[in-house]
Amino acid sequence: MDTKPFARIGMVARWKPVHLGHLPVLHALCEQAEHALIGIGSSNRYNARNPFTLDETTDMLNLVLAGYDNYTLIPIPDLDDGPRWRLMILDLFGPLDAYVTANPYVAHLLREDYTLLKPVALVAEAHRIAVNGTMVRREMARGGDWQALVPPEIAHYIQERQLDDRFRREFGLETLGLDTIVR
Repeated sequence: MDTKPFARIGMVARWKPVHLGHLPVLHALCEQAEHALIGIGSSNRYNARNPFTLDETTDMLNLVLAGYDNYTLIPIPDLDDGPRWRLMILDLFGPLDAYVTANPYVAHLLREDYTLLKPVALVAEAHRIAVNGTMVRREMARGGDWQALVPPEIAHYIQERQLDDRFRREFGLETLGLDTIVR
């Protein structure tokens, strides 16, 4: 039996939607730990930055982790209070060998509690894909080729349920408006 570097590893991200940049990180979490605790951040939010429900996000994560049985998905609500959020994470995740984050604020909050790793530390450079959720949501809002930025099973899931159409209807203009402000 292969020995994994970590007994328990944890990470929180929004995963909205799960995209090609997430895929190698999610797989690495499961491949490098006996058990991965995967938090679904902003689980209590539904807006332009969080346009998929907790159930939809859970479905997407389970689709891309279909070959693994060593993970637990944990809804993590936004509390708009960093110190309270930290205590919630400590309570929900318990002891970990490592906590994975690319968020400097989260790293600051948890620096005394966990050994911190950046997601790129888990993924070989050749397998890193420079895609983020904002890119996917902008392409979706434009009616562009967002499908090329997500795993095929995620594209199918979103299209089959017409979640891309719902996103454009509910958040397309806001997303494109944010796009023009950022530039």
